[in-house]
Amino acid sequence: MLIRTMGAAALIACSLATPSQAAKSDNSIRFAYDQVLENIDPYYNNVRLGVIMSHAVWDTLIYRDPKTNEYKPGLATSWKWVDDQTLELELRQGVKFHNGEDFDADDVVYTLNFASDPANRATAQQNVSWIEKAEKIDQFTVRIKTKRPFPAAIEYLSGPIPMHPNEYYAKVGPKGMNEKPVGTGPYKVVQHDVGKVIRLEANKEYWEGAPKPKPKIEKIEVRMIPDRQTQVAEMLSGGLDLIMNVPVEQAEQLKAAPHLAVTSGLTMRIVFILFNANKNGPHEAIKDIRVRQAIAHAIDKETMARELVGEGARVIETICFPTQFGCTDEGARRYPYDPEKAKALLAEAGYKDGFDLEFFAYRERPQAEAMVNYLRAVGIRANLNFMQYAAMRELHRANKAAVTHQTWGSFSINDVSAGPSAYFKGIDDDMTKDPEVIAWFEKGDTSINPEERREAYKRGLQLVNERAYAVPLYALTTYYVSDKDLEFTPYPDEL
Repeated sequence: MLIRTMGAAALIACSLATPSQAAKSDNSIRFAYDQVLENIDPYYNNVRLGVIMSHAVWDTLIYRDPKTNEYKPGLATSWKWVDDQTLELELRQGVKFHNGEDFDADDVVYTLNFASDPANRATAQQNVSWIEKAEKIDQFTVRIKTKRPFPAAIEYLSGPIPMHPNEYYAKVGPKGMNEKPVGTGPYKVVQHDVGKVIRLEANKEYWEGAPKPKPKIEKIEVRMIPDRQTQVAEMLSGGLDLIMNVPVEQAEQLKAAPHLAVTSGLTMRIVFILFNANKNGPHEAIKDIRVRQAIAHAIDKETMARELVGEGARVIETICFPTQFGCTDEGARRYPYDPEKAKALLAEAGYKDGFDLEFFAYRERPQAEAMVNYLRAVGIRANLNFMQYAAMRELHRANKAAVTHQTWGSFSINDVSAGPSAYFKGIDDDMTKDPEVIAWFEKGDTSINPEERREAYKRGLQLVNERAYAVPLYALTTYYVSDKDLEFTPYPDEL
């Protein structure tokens, strides 16, 4: 049988398949993820499981078809630009939230104004920072004012910007939404044991005309199991139906299990090393461009991609995914693997005998371990500090992590504004805060002319490489292990 998925949202798409495509005797799916979801509210997390849950529980104003990338009506039935900074949307009538509230303009206005207000400290602030304000025209018409022209607005409104019920959200806030989530989507959350398990049930009253199909699987159990060996044991014993982000070596071994299937696919998720190169950064050596360049030359990303990422892995030269609008490596400085050059640069910078370094990472542990070994080979006494993403992000934003192993899926947004702009435009994750880099990415995000956007992004990406603020490595191939009753085709955008 074939159960079509959309990348990392395999679980959800399996559940939204046709009856003949998704058949299990108990009409349920059990899925495990290796990262803890700190808050299910889509505005207060930026991990992939949060994106998957958002797709299941909530809806967006606009829907992007994963097959064609065509924009289709969602909670908005139509939209138009009134001017370069004003988008008007007509809203769908007759839609209800899971708690019975009717969807209308008040929900859109409250959601967008709350999430985009910096005072509310949305974790995914970069997804809404372009919004000046939302205004109600009438019960089913809204206007969104942008701070500057923002040509990628439609792409964002079709992705990481779901709608909340205004009355409920005003009452309970992000904390209450985390404990008892309420959306308009095809699945309802019936239990959320924070950090452990999320249980979903099909929304039998899912609204007519939705671009997402109605759910066919009755129940979904999502378990957060950071320990990979525990996940594998559960798969082998039949306690789980699906796991993802499986290391390639382990995935190859699991192919021998007769009741399991292994599937892989290239994703938009890129891997890179990020430096805190700020003059007030936590590590003196990392402030020196020669040290950062040495680290770039010390990593053999070609070998890592081939041996640790696996079939279909794609080496990148700039920190964006090649299909994203504005992504290019034209004119960008390369750092080929050259350990002798790395040693020479370290000596030139005054670190002939190396230095101690905490190397922070949160996933793809075998890859992080390989990077640490490459650094040790050129004299840097690197120590791997492996932790959950939320903990690493907190250290990074608190100016306490000089070098981090990052992966970024851009919230499945096919535009550079969701990639390097998130790390180099002066907001929470930008610890370097280079005004020239910020200016180029800001110009790329806000220019109406597509060619001006491309040129601005190119210049910004060139500067990131030239100043060695990051080391681009590769786009990930994700491996899934599932019960053989579940077959699926991963999509690069993980949705």
